Amino acid sequence: GKVGELLKKADERGVLEEIKEFFRLDDLWDRELNVLSGGELQRVAIAATVGREADLYLFDEPSAFLDIEERLAMLKVIRRSIKSRGAAAFIVEHDIVVQDGLSDRLIVFKGQPGKEGHALSPMPLRDGMNMFLKDIDITFRRDPHTGRPRVNKEGSRLDRQQKSLGEYYYVPLKEDKKEE
Repeated sequence: GKVGELLKKADERGVLEEIKEFFRLDDLWDRELNVLSGGELQRVAIAATVGREADLYLFDEPSAFLDIEERLAMLKVIRRSIKSRGAAAFIVEHDIVVQDGLSDRLIVFKGQPGKEGHALSPMPLRDGMNMFLKDIDITFRRDPHTGRPRVNKEGSRLDRQQKSLGEYYYVPLKEDKKEE
């Protein structure tokens, strides 16, 4: 079928107009689903998902196939949709910037890939990111202009300073401490 047909059917919550604008879906409206690129199909799938009524939304790599601008739009669409609905979302995502923008809590998995593993209990975003980044020995800082996480160069002054503080995610700003 066509993009517009699918999205009209999926718009149980009446959010289609807002989502169309964020994801530039007007350009795709009359196109057949089977001819869309990966990124176009991803935008349509996310729009169709958040348009449906649910208490829990599941997303597996929602940032896949999206460029940076589309990822930022996706963050806004998913966060606003989940919050306005009063719902929850379980999101599997490997992009740390996306995870940072979408998550309130994390589930960290420990073990050896392909051999054994276990999931820890859900924890606040900061605690989970600190645990994960400590395990892989990487530190992040917040970009002062965008607020996005950025990797510190290994052995740099900031890297050494954060490791000495046990803050692998980023050193919280005064505003961040108020929110936590």
